[in-house]
Amino acid sequence: MTLDKHIIHQLITFAIKHRKIMQNYLDATGVYHAQHRLLMEISRNPNAPQIELERQMDVSSATIAVSLKKLEKGGYIIKKTDDVDNRLNQIVITEKGYCVVEKSKKIFKMADEKCFKGFSEEEKKNFLQLLEKLNSNIFVPAAENNDWRVSESHCPY
Repeated sequence: MTLDKHIIHQLITFAIKHRKIMQNYLDATGVYHAQHRLLMEISRNPNAPQIELERQMDVSSATIAVSLKKLEKGGYIIKKTDDVDNRLNQIVITEKGYCVVEKSKKIFKMADEKCFKGFSEEEKKNFLQLLEKLNSNIFVPAAENNDWRVSESHCPY
């Protein structure tokens, strides 16, 4: 395995393990992954309109609508009609929702501490710079999509 492939393999392995571990902890909150992510985003941006949540989370309006409906049905949020514009809904986190948010913050803090145990601040800064570089390299604007296509003209199959 080349060094590049080994690095990518380690990143993917970490991401899979991290997600499984986090999901196990977060299952105890009673909120599923997609709804949990939305609830945390609402807690960070309490007055954000739905379209802003879509942009922040990079998901469709249908995905947000379904997740909001499930969170509302579960008693984690309530929707209130905006006083100024009746076409807009304000999304308000309930006490039950805030309990999940606070419990989740503790889980995230614990997980972060576990992941970075033994790392110096300098190592974390260097690692962050390297990850940012990887992410900027893989970002593909629509105009550059052709760079990622593999030529089929040389393939005998």
